[in-house]
Amino acid sequence: MRTIQATEAKARLAELLRAVEYGETVAITRRGETIAHVIPAPAGEHADRKRAVARFRRRRSEWRPVAMSVNDILQARHHGHRL
Repeated sequence: MRTIQATEAKARLAELLRAVEYGETVAITRRGETIAHVIPAPAGEHADRKRAVARFRRRRSEWRPVAMSVNDILQARHHGHRL
């Protein structure tokens, strides 16, 4: 497990996230005390998210088209708002 000071973690966040993405755990410390652990997300979480997006896209393709222009949608959104 890598240990890093909070100020350095802030400056090198992208690098730390890449390391965590590849399975490393990072301990973040402040004044020598561990304040947080950054750990990889559970392995199935990414796959679950991809499946949910694919399901949504399949269902969306079944929706019937709406005959509204962008202006119609914007007017409907603002209908009833006070100006």
